[in-house]
Amino acid sequence: MDKITKDTIISDILDIAPHKAPLFFEIGMHCLGCAMASGETVEEACAVHGVDTEEFLKKLNAE
Repeated sequence: MDKITKDTIISDILDIAPHKAPLFFEIGMHCLGCAMASGETVEEACAVHGVDTEEFLKKLNAE
């Protein structure tokens, strides 16, 4: 997978790298299967959950 950016759609991440799902659970996004959550970008999800986007991107891209 290419580098994940703030504009990457969450469902795209989970389709290609399902092992990253626990990182979303850590920020309180437990509804990954619902259309609203999976259609959001990383930046949108971080905004809703009060998470620093840049820090979360570092975690997502670290593995």
